[in-house]
Amino acid sequence: MKTKIYLQAALFMAAAGAMTSCNDYLNKEPLSQITPEIYFTEPAHLEAYCNARYTEVLPSTSNWSYGTYGGDLNTDNMVSHVYDNIYVKGKWRTPMADGDNYNFTRINTINYFFDQVLPKYESGELTGDQSQMNQIRHYIGEMYFFRAYEYFTLMQRYGDFPIITTCLDADLEQTTQASRRYPHNEVARFILDDLDKAIEFLSATNMATTRVNADVAYLIKSRVALYEGTWLKNFAGTPFVPGDKEWPGYQRDYNKNFQYKAGSLEAEANWFLEQAVAAAKVVADKAVLTPNTGIVPQTEGATQAQLEAENPWLAMFATLDLSSYQEVLLWRQYSRSLGITHNVCVYAQKGNRDCGTTRGMVDCFTMADGLPIYASPNYKGDTELRLVREGRDPRLSVLLKEPGQKNVLISGNGSHAVPVEPYPAILESDVENVYSTGYALRKGNYYDQSMCGNGDNYTACPVFRSNEALLNYIEAYYERYGQLDGTSEEYWTKLRARNAGLETNFHLTIDATDMTQEAKGDWGAYTAGQIIDPVRYNIRRERRCELMAENLRWMDLKRWRSFDQLITNPYHIEGIHIWNTPMQDWYDQKILKETISSESLSEYLRPYEGSESSEVFNGLTWSMAHYWRPIPIFQFTLTSDDGKYDGSIIYQNPYWPTEPNMPATK
Repeated sequence: MKTKIYLQAALFMAAAGAMTSCNDYLNKEPLSQITPEIYFTEPAHLEAYCNARYTEVLPSTSNWSYGTYGGDLNTDNMVSHVYDNIYVKGKWRTPMADGDNYNFTRINTINYFFDQVLPKYESGELTGDQSQMNQIRHYIGEMYFFRAYEYFTLMQRYGDFPIITTCLDADLEQTTQASRRYPHNEVARFILDDLDKAIEFLSATNMATTRVNADVAYLIKSRVALYEGTWLKNFAGTPFVPGDKEWPGYQRDYNKNFQYKAGSLEAEANWFLEQAVAAAKVVADKAVLTPNTGIVPQTEGATQAQLEAENPWLAMFATLDLSSYQEVLLWRQYSRSLGITHNVCVYAQKGNRDCGTTRGMVDCFTMADGLPIYASPNYKGDTELRLVREGRDPRLSVLLKEPGQKNVLISGNGSHAVPVEPYPAILESDVENVYSTGYALRKGNYYDQSMCGNGDNYTACPVFRSNEALLNYIEAYYERYGQLDGTSEEYWTKLRARNAGLETNFHLTIDATDMTQEAKGDWGAYTAGQIIDPVRYNIRRERRCELMAENLRWMDLKRWRSFDQLITNPYHIEGIHIWNTPMQDWYDQKILKETISSESLSEYLRPYEGSESSEVFNGLTWSMAHYWRPIPIFQFTLTSDDGKYDGSIIYQNPYWPTEPNMPATK
C-alpha cells in the first residue's frame, strides 16, 4: 500500500498548489489563497496559470547557464572536456529512480487546468465580450500546446509512455491503470491531436510573439510528426517499434492485439510524414528569413542599432527585443530589473563554457561556392583558424571565432568581458574558461561590454524559428516520396539565399558529395550503421548547419538511428589542427605535450585522449539500448501487486535489464 501511495504522489504532486500568478510571464509569484471554484473564472486567472508553464515546460526558456547555444553538447557537434558516460560500454546502468526525467508533475499540473477550465468553458460559465472569449480560447490553446510539448519531451526519453488526460486522485487502482505504457506511435498521435486542438483555440487571437501562437503549434506538429515518421521508418525490424516480435510491449496483455491505425508499419510512418509535410508548409510558405550579410561587425564606437544592421542574422541571437524579427515565432524576454538573467554573452566571449565545436561540425560546412571542402579549389586548409573561416559558408565564417577579433565594440563596465578574442585556452581546466576543442562560436555574443557582468546578461532568447519549418518540409517530403518536389527546391534555395555569397544551387553540393569523406566526421551520414545516399545526407547537412548549437542535434541523431556504427567502429572526437601547424606555437610546448592528446594519435586535438586512463581513449562507443532511457526499476515495484517485474502493468525498454544497477545487454 505504501508504494501505491508513493505512485499516486508521483502522478498527482498536488497540482492545485502549482497555481502561480504574475503580471508578466517572466516573473513567477505565488497566488493568494484562492479556491479553484472561484479562481478559473476570468481571462486573467487562466493567463496567470499559463504563464508559469513557459519556464516549466519549455527548457530553452529557463534561466540559462549557456543557453540554447550550447544545446548540442555531447553529440558530434559539440563536446565538453569531460565525456558523457553514455558513450562508455557498461557505464550507464539501470537506476532505481530517474530524478526529474520520469516525472508526471507537469502533465498533472496541466491536466488540473483542463479539469477545472473545460467544464466551465463548455457549459458557458466562462463568459465575457468577444475579446475576453478570444483570450480564454487562447489560454486553453496554450495549455494544449504545453501538454503536447511535455509529452513529446517524455516520448523522446522513453518511447512508449502513459497517456493521462485528467488530474489523478488518490484512487490506487486508477493510478496503477494510468501507468500503462501506450505504444509511442499512439503517444505521437495523441500529441498531434493536442496540437490540432491548440491550433484551433490559438487561432482566435494574434498575440505577441512572446506567447505561443498557432504557427508555433504548426511548427511543433511538423517536428513531432517528422520525428515519429522517421523513427518508425529507420527502426523498422527492431524492438524499438511497436509490433515487432521482440517489442517489449507484447509482454503485457493490453498490447496483445496491437495494430497500427494506418494498417501497417510502413503506412503508419507514411501517415506521420504526410502530417509533417502539411504542417510544415503552413509555416514555411509565409516564412520571412532574417538575412545573413556574412559580416562580423568589428567597428568600435558603433551604436547597437548600427551593429545589428550590419548583420541582422547574427544579431538575432543577441539582441534585447525580437518582436521585429519575423523569422522568430516565439522568444523569451529577459529582465535585469526582475532578476531574470543568463550568462550567454559572457560565455560567447570565451570558450562557450566548455562547449567546444567539433572538427566534424566545422568540416560539414561547405565553401561559399557550395562545394564540400575536399572538392573545392578554394579551400585553404585548417592549419590556422583564419584559414578555416576563409571562403566558407557564411553561417560558419560569421559564427566561428578567431584570435584577434574584437568581442567588445561598445565600452562599458561588464566585469567578465573579453574585449579581444585570445588564443583558444585548450590547456585550461576550468569549465568557465576552457576551449575544449579549440573551436568556439560567437553565437549569442553582445558587443556592448555592459552586458557582460557575470550572471547579469539579459539578451532575448529565440525559442522557435520558422527556418525549421522549411527544413522539416524538405526532409519529410524526401523521406515520404523518395524525391524532392518543387516546393522542397524552393525552400532549400530560400535557406541558402538568405546567406550572402553562398551558392544557392544545392545540386552542386549533392553532385560533389563523397559519402566516404562525409562519414568521417558526421554521424548523420549513417542510418542503422549504413552510409546513406547523398541527397538524404545533404538534407541532413543543411539542417545541421542551419540549426547548429540549438538543441536539436541529439533528437535528430536518435530518430535517424545514427549511432549504430559506433558499436563496432568507435569514434574519436577531434578539434583544431594543433600539431605541426602555426597554432602549436601559441602554447608552452612542454605543457602542451604533457596535457593534450599526442600527435602520434592525430595531428588534431582529441579532447578525451590526453591520458590513456580515459575510458574513451580508444573512441566513443554505443549500445542499442541507449536510444531510450531505461524505465526506473522502482516504477515496476510501484505498479505491481507483488512488487515484481512480471506482475507490473508496465515493461522495460529494449535491452535494459529489470534489475537495478545493471548495464544494457546490447
